[in-house]
Amino acid sequence: MSNPLRNTPDPSNPEPVTLTAEAVIAQLRTMQSQIDSVAPLSREQRRAVKKRLRRQPQHIVETAINVISVLDNLSQAIGQPLDHIRQMQDDTLRWEAVAEEARAFWNGIEGANLHRRQQLALIATQAYTIGSQLAKDPAKSVLVPHLEEVKRLKAVSRRKKTAPAPQTPVPVPETVE
Repeated sequence: MSNPLRNTPDPSNPEPVTLTAEAVIAQLRTMQSQIDSVAPLSREQRRAVKKRLRRQPQHIVETAINVISVLDNLSQAIGQPLDHIRQMQDDTLRWEAVAEEARAFWNGIEGANLHRRQQLALIATQAYTIGSQLAKDPAKSVLVPHLEEVKRLKAVSRRKKTAPAPQTPVPVPETVE
């Protein structure tokens, strides 16, 4: 007699789902569309903001915000309710944690891809080496043009790039007055 429970997945220990690259991209785009105020900055804008923030260390910003809590009129003068400012502080801390997780995620993806590239390079080296040995057999001469192309490409990639010759400025004729 067969046990029907043996063939059903264990709900307490589900099998992890492996995503394709396309599925991850789709999920990332979906998440990005669901996040408020995602405004990418240019490299120059990012540099300028970081430069301004270096002049205002975090502990000084937090202490200055605490000044608002001392006097209600100060919050009105700034035009921002203290609750809103505190919420911005909390959101900043939470989104910094998200940024750290995203960086870790990125590093994991990049590391896995580098590992795949390394494996492919090893396989390619093995294929070239074994193919070179097999091509010595006249019955396998079909490999020769492919191996020659690999050899040509290797030689091209090893060449040093020639630096463009420095251009001399064109002399400007002197005018006689």
